[in-house]
Amino acid sequence: MVLLIAAFSFFACESNTEAPIAEASTEVGTAPEDTTTNDWLSKILGPIPTEISYLTGQFEPATHPDFTAIDPAHTNKTGIYLRKDTYEAFKRMHRDAARDGIVLTIVSATRNFEAQKRIWEDKWTGKRQVDGEYLSAEVADAEARARKILRYSSMPGSSRHHWGTDIDLNALTNSFFAAGEGLTIYNWLINNAYKYGFCQPYTAKGSDRPNGYEEEKWHWSFLPIAKPLTDLARDSMRNEQITGFLGHETAVRIGIRENYILGINPNCL
Repeated sequence: MVLLIAAFSFFACESNTEAPIAEASTEVGTAPEDTTTNDWLSKILGPIPTEISYLTGQFEPATHPDFTAIDPAHTNKTGIYLRKDTYEAFKRMHRDAARDGIVLTIVSATRNFEAQKRIWEDKWTGKRQVDGEYLSAEVADAEARARKILRYSSMPGSSRHHWGTDIDLNALTNSFFAAGEGLTIYNWLINNAYKYGFCQPYTAKGSDRPNGYEEEKWHWSFLPIAKPLTDLARDSMRNEQITGFLGHETAVRIGIRENYILGINPNCL
């Protein structure tokens, strides 16, 4: 069963059009209340699945009718996919950023359950280091090991990258976006990404976001689709459904749904 969603009224119009664009907000990932939405946004939106199997990434993006391959002009990877609506919005943002001298490059996009499982289990078993540690040898307690991985990597079945709405841009370190070219790119995204429906879900942790992953300045989410999927996770998903990989038994104790899937920037909820 799928639902069609109309464009969100709080998104600003695309740049370089006749419709007015309000001044950018000073808050990360949020849009001013008086912005308007152009027809292009409502026209590109595809169906929003209501199945938990979609939410948990149990499908193949390469063969899913709502997904498309990302053109090499927009990424430094091969064989990666996004939802068609998310990609259309990104292409508009990419075009307008280029007019401002900003180059946006997708370095990661959709990862289904199996792709996320490989990442998670490589870290769980010590095939890949986490913060300089081989966790299988150095962290025996399962919950402590899971929490270390969860600083920056999602459990399979709980990642926003399953949805085809989320992209990682340019680099995968916060330090890149702290100065020079990276800071220029990040400032442009803060001031403009909302016009195309994008929000930064993992902002700096604090009183408004006490739980969840660490800050990821590179990670941006297409809200017209991601928001109803977040609502679906809140209303219909249980931690017991996050299973099928090494360490899955910790999902219930940690509270992955409430603390990680829902532990995002309030402006993205």
